[in-house]
Amino acid sequence: MANNIIAVKGTHDMIAEESSAYTYIQNVFRAVAGLYGYQPIETPIMEHTECFLRSTGEGSDVVRKEMYTFLDKGERSITLRPELTAGVARCIVEKKLLATGDVPLKLFYSGPVFRYERPQLGRYRQFIQAGVECVGQDSPWLDAETIALAMRTLSYLGFRGVKVKVNTLGDKASRDAYKEALKQYFKPHLEEMCDDCKNRYELNPLRILDCKVKEDQKLVEGAPRMKDFLTKEAEERFYKTLSILSQEGVDYEIDDTLVRGLDYYGHIVFEVHASSPTGADYGAIMGGGHYDGLLANFGGRVECDSGVGFAFGVERLYSLMRDNNLLEGVAETLDIYMMPLTEDYIEHAFVLAEQIRGLGYTVEVPYAKTKLGSMFKKANRKKAKVAIIFGEDEINNGVVQVKNLATEEQVEANIETLDETLSMILDEHEEEEEHHCCCHNHEGEEGEHHCCHHHDEEEGEGEHHCCHHHDEEEGEGEHHCCHHHEEEKDYHCHHHKDGKKDD
Repeated sequence: MANNIIAVKGTHDMIAEESSAYTYIQNVFRAVAGLYGYQPIETPIMEHTECFLRSTGEGSDVVRKEMYTFLDKGERSITLRPELTAGVARCIVEKKLLATGDVPLKLFYSGPVFRYERPQLGRYRQFIQAGVECVGQDSPWLDAETIALAMRTLSYLGFRGVKVKVNTLGDKASRDAYKEALKQYFKPHLEEMCDDCKNRYELNPLRILDCKVKEDQKLVEGAPRMKDFLTKEAEERFYKTLSILSQEGVDYEIDDTLVRGLDYYGHIVFEVHASSPTGADYGAIMGGGHYDGLLANFGGRVECDSGVGFAFGVERLYSLMRDNNLLEGVAETLDIYMMPLTEDYIEHAFVLAEQIRGLGYTVEVPYAKTKLGSMFKKANRKKAKVAIIFGEDEINNGVVQVKNLATEEQVEANIETLDETLSMILDEHEEEEEHHCCCHNHEGEEGEHHCCHHHDEEEGEGEHHCCHHHDEEEGEGEHHCCHHHEEEKDYHCHHHKDGKKDD
């Protein structure tokens, strides 16, 4: 017997509510990016390997250890993208997106990336990365705006109390002087440092500051600090950006050891850190910074080769939101659940459902014999807003019973004017959701006004639905019969005067 095929290590399947949550996170991010004038961009999942060697830097861990690289049938070296900035930069140069002079060019993206690293808490070898790139203009205001965009995204997702760490890598002159100082400091300790740091020493000593080996971290504590090697211009630039952040109320902390994992960064860099209520450390959940000269790596000749951006992994953000109960009510809900009283009316349910879908509502139909009580239970599990109930009497009279599953109010509606009835009921649901939703109405307010995560129904709500006692289960529910089916064959309420039970 053949072994079952399972998912590749470091990958995972996103199903139902988890998939809905991923979509929700990305949609909120897209909406916030739109507030800042960003436009979408999508680049290929695979690029020529040279694309990442030029931009990310041969000294980065991403290039040295984590890329999925292979030769295609034409003997070309191809890499599954480990990040999206390089592909975006390649596209900007190739498509001459800055030729119009309309700067800054603001682009946002979201898509799968691939890194061969050890799977761990919230980390996968294939994951969704979302982020922004703002290129073609050099300004501390844009640097600050980008950090504000990142924080607004987290605010709209319901986060509170996250920590922003910032540092500066200065201009090229600052970095050159600092790298030389680091080499002088670490040189006497090279033999006792990890192999990775020995390579970093040669390729980019700044990367040693990001080493996770405890023994090397102790050495890092005594290393020179970037702030002592900043040129006057770089120092003024950094503190100008910080003053803008303070002005906007962004809570930040200067971390002298902060460097980013990709080699194209300069001037301000930042990371957003968070942890779960259980104390699990998620580290940096967002990160980015300013960069110069990136487009030149792809042959770009532009008036201003500067940019700023950030990115985040959706999976890691999802894990943190789940642990903080920020995803309640995010799962897809159903507008209408059809409830034909017998199998004889399934065809009618099918036709009516198609007509209602044409109005833009989501509808589900049970296509197997199902007791009415079971249909109500299923509608409740699917968080349906409305039930449409009909049997022989309704069909003969051209009507249906429409039940608001939140309020349990039920009305008889003519098929010809059903659209008006549904619109009235579902508009009430929408208004109630908007009342709770605080994506852009309660930012900064105290209390539990988190974006869209409290639209869920309270547990147990809607248990006493119309006719759900026609189920044969013993002791089920209250007996609030809707009285519309008393004459239906096989659907008598089991406490009616005739004492008959449903089959």
